Amino acid sequence: MATIAFDTFENVKRLKAVGFTEKQAEVQTKIFSELVENRLATKQDIVLLQRDMKEMEVSLKRDMKEMELKITSEQKLIKWMMGFVLAG
Repeated sequence: MATIAFDTFENVKRLKAVGFTEKQAEVQTKIFSELVENRLATKQDIVLLQRDMKEMEVSLKRDMKEMELKITSEQKLIKWMMGFVLAG
């Protein structure tokens, strides 16, 4: 996961400017910083996820096509066998 730039020093300054104590501002900034770091996706994260999803889509389509060919083949075999049984 890529990193999002977050100026913790500036955030503490801004919180103190509106009445937070030093300790409150530091704790609030730490919590917010962890949230930003651990919970938010960056544009790069989204691009990677889209790439992974596209690869998965291609793989699933290939698997579905293989399954379709197997089903068609078995269906033809069953038709042939039923014709043989009914003719005999």
